[in-house]
Amino acid sequence: MPLQPYASRLERIWYYTIRGFCVLVLIGLILPIFAIIPISFTSDTMLSYPMPSLSFRWYTEFFSSVMWTLSMKNSFIIAFATTFVATALGTLAALGLTMSDFPFKGVVTGMMIMPMVVPIVISAVGIYFFFASVDLTSTHLGMILAHTALATPFVVITVTATLQGFHRNQIRAGSSLGASPVTVFFKITLPQILPGVISGALFAFVTSFDEVVVALFIAGSEQYTLPRQMFAGIREKYNPTIAAVATMMIIVSIALLVTVELLRRRSERLRGIRQ
Repeated sequence: MPLQPYASRLERIWYYTIRGFCVLVLIGLILPIFAIIPISFTSDTMLSYPMPSLSFRWYTEFFSSVMWTLSMKNSFIIAFATTFVATALGTLAALGLTMSDFPFKGVVTGMMIMPMVVPIVISAVGIYFFFASVDLTSTHLGMILAHTALATPFVVITVTATLQGFHRNQIRAGSSLGASPVTVFFKITLPQILPGVISGALFAFVTSFDEVVVALFIAGSEQYTLPRQMFAGIREKYNPTIAAVATMMIIVSIALLVTVELLRRRSERLRGIRQ
């Protein structure tokens, strides 16, 4: 909320104090993350400051390593597959949950978002024991299904928020003109909620791409993702390659978050135009 021109002196002090405190908190949260970026260009074999000189040695090491390139391939395969499945399931669930006559809406919604509430370690243990009983551990399918369970709630919440400004009379109008439900969805509903769907898909991608706890439980050596390989690298071969990988993951995450913010603003503009 902007500062009002007629605000008192005390209100102005409080206004700037709160914002200054928020800036300090953000700096405290962000600096440790960005501190890893310069050190990924060190020529030394240890993660330490000051750096003796700048070098792309560890990026070269990453792209020439079979283990790192395999883990990167696995991360993108699993993340893209998870994004596709979670986006489809989450969008359909959001469409159903926003219907006025949906029975037990509160209970179903609570179950849908439960993976976001339950500690990830508990979810990982439950997934491991269930997948072990059906031979899905150490498989790409198992990783995709596990990550889908974790990512779908983000899609549900994002698409549900977008559907709050969607008028269902448009669906009834399309149906009254003879269009099938599939045609109505792709011609009427999807174009209007597309920013929310894309935002949910990006959140699903980031959730899968950055996940490590479930991977520790169910991933085999052939299913190592980048976070899982980083965890193994810290324990087995500690060198600045990990910093190079972390830098690339930070860049990917920032790019996706910027995209989500741009889509959110576009959705708000479209909602304002429709209103």
